[in-house]
Amino acid sequence: MKWTLLYRYWYWLLYCQTLLCSTDTQESDYQESDSSQTDSSQTDTHLISSGLMQCGEYSNEVMPNGQCRLMATLPQLEEQRCPDMFRCTDEVSYWLHENEERKQQMQDLKETISELQEELRNHRHRIKVLELQNEEKNGQNSSLEQRFHALEQIYEEANTLLHVHGSLIYDMQAQIRNLTLAVERVRRNPGCMINIVRTSPLLSTRDTLHPEVQHIRNCPIDCASLYYNGVHRSGIFAVVPSLGSTPVEVYCDMETDGGGWTTFQRRQDGKVNFNRRWTEYKDGFGDLHGEFWLGNDNIHYISSQGDYCLRIDLEDWNGKHKHALYQNFRIEDEENQYRLHISGFSGTVEDSFSWYHDKQSFSTPDTGNICAEISHGGWWYHQCFFTNLNGIYYKGGRYSAKGKNLLGPDGIVWYTWKDSDYYSLKKVSMMIRPRTFKPRLSP
Repeated sequence: MKWTLLYRYWYWLLYCQTLLCSTDTQESDYQESDSSQTDSSQTDTHLISSGLMQCGEYSNEVMPNGQCRLMATLPQLEEQRCPDMFRCTDEVSYWLHENEERKQQMQDLKETISELQEELRNHRHRIKVLELQNEEKNGQNSSLEQRFHALEQIYEEANTLLHVHGSLIYDMQAQIRNLTLAVERVRRNPGCMINIVRTSPLLSTRDTLHPEVQHIRNCPIDCASLYYNGVHRSGIFAVVPSLGSTPVEVYCDMETDGGGWTTFQRRQDGKVNFNRRWTEYKDGFGDLHGEFWLGNDNIHYISSQGDYCLRIDLEDWNGKHKHALYQNFRIEDEENQYRLHISGFSGTVEDSFSWYHDKQSFSTPDTGNICAEISHGGWWYHQCFFTNLNGIYYKGGRYSAKGKNLLGPDGIVWYTWKDSDYYSLKKVSMMIRPRTFKPRLSP
């Protein structure tokens, strides 16, 4: 900025000299004698000095056309200042003042621009940092997501392996049980150890809580064989049907009509729900000391190992007892839907079972049989029933389709007892034994 002022100074100096040059030209027109001695192209040289300091020089000459030509040499100074040659005019002072203000404004602008540039660099740095952080977070999220999917896949594989191992363990346990039973049969042949799991409710509590272990000559295949081996008390025992592969706990009635009965159904208080699925009727459910269904597989195994008869005991809500006896009874296997074979009726109640239900397949509400759905139980239905001993337990006996909003009768029904489908019995039991059974025989 110092050199700029210096150049402005020299500019005004040259301007003033030009004016002087023009005045000299005019004066030369009036001085004829002197002009002949002075050539028009003569050059005057003036030095500008201040004390001992050489500040610069300039020269002027008159051109042939009467104009003044001014030439100036600027000083080559660094930290020195040339003296003022003349007083500046108001206009020069104004522009010098304006120049100082512009210089200050320019300096302020430079500082402002510098600050803005620094702030811009800081913002760019922050943006870069945020971008790096965002990329790092995205990378972490992507890594976590990949790890999560990998863990999910590992979990699914482990779960599959767990199910496979569970199935293998279950199969191995079943095989071990079968082998154990087979070994025990061979080891104890011709004798067999039986466990009286529970005894008759008529016995004391102490006897009920302490099951008996008794040795018999042959492994029991039903309650009749237990009777023949000297077991004459009613209770829950383990039998091994000849067609089955595992022991089965059954309730043996050793009192009714000479004993030897294997009970497979009982209704007495309504505590057990008989509206069950096919698999439940297949495997059995309930409590052998209360209400229960032994299971269609077990009924098939026992009834198919010889000629069996069926006894059904009935009781109404007035305490009246009746029974029905059938000389021939068996059911087929699951492949044939446990088809019923029953005949040879006798008893104290009119038959409502064999004549209508013989040769019928077993069905439950989940098999799609409309009668089973309406009757809410599993039975050998045939458009739909005259006997339904696995129906709903209605206390008091009498019920109506209108009052219960039913599609049809669904109680524990033996039609010929009351000549009605809307009377539900209080107690029912179904039990079988070999047709050739003779009570009180010695082993």
